Amino acid sequence: MSGRSWFVAVGDKQEGPYSEGEFRDLIARGSVRPDTYVWAEGMPAWQFAGDVPGLLSSGRTTPVTPRPAGPGQAASYDSANSGTPGALDSDFPLWEFVWRSLVFGIGSLFVIPVPWLLVWYLKWLVPCVRVPGRPNLSFEGTAMTVVPWYFGAVLLAIVVSLIGSQLLSNLTIIVQVALYWLFIKWLVANLASDGRPLGLSFSGTIWTYLGWNVLVFLSVFTIIGWAWVYSAWTRWLCQNIQGTRRAVIFNGSGLEILWRGIVTIIGCVLIIPIPWVIRWYWQWFISQLAVVPRGTLSGRAIEAASV
Repeated sequence: MSGRSWFVAVGDKQEGPYSEGEFRDLIARGSVRPDTYVWAEGMPAWQFAGDVPGLLSSGRTTPVTPRPAGPGQAASYDSANSGTPGALDSDFPLWEFVWRSLVFGIGSLFVIPVPWLLVWYLKWLVPCVRVPGRPNLSFEGTAMTVVPWYFGAVLLAIVVSLIGSQLLSNLTIIVQVALYWLFIKWLVANLASDGRPLGLSFSGTIWTYLGWNVLVFLSVFTIIGWAWVYSAWTRWLCQNIQGTRRAVIFNGSGLEILWRGIVTIIGCVLIIPIPWVIRWYWQWFISQLAVVPRGTLSGRAIEAASV
């Protein structure tokens, strides 16, 4: 082992080479842990540091499977037992989900606290999602980033209501769409793993995003067509997440969105089942997201190939 150069996989990036002494310093500082992927000259593939004989005293605990890579290549990751390659998973503790959602919903009625409530809610919500190869997912955004454009939109809405112009009312709708587009860019850019920014970005243009909103609105008149439009829209959103060599895909079909959406609506009408059906729907939705190497199968083809 002595004299070899070591490489370390951090997220989707490869760091190194490190000399034996430098690598031992990383271990001593805790930068290399049992669940860290490492590779050195002479090793056939990337391995968890905890699986390398004599390297660490403790074994690994992270339930993901490395995909063998050649010398000088970063490791790739898949979940160990997911039905879809690299499928996401989530676990929202029911009662915590209920009280936090109630606080967020009621607090939003007061308008002013929304940016702070949104950050507070996301900082709890995002870590409940598990992404293969991305331990300890977190949200690192701050409310003050949101404040300027949020309160700018609020001020515009107040002015429009005082003037009463139909033209300005239509402008307000476009501004609201722009706000959601900015929210997506802000959310994606502030995702982190193990406290380190993922470096992601959303590349979808505001005009295409506006076009999808118009299409969703028109599809409502078809009674059921909105589910297929929503499925296609979600695929477009995923395709425009950039900054990693793994692509994000959505495997949910329009039919699945339709019947699950109907069940959710019925549950909400009955009031009492609301927390259960909303949690049930979102956990299913997240399970339909997956990360796969770019250039491989996508969409429903991934699901079919995994059966």
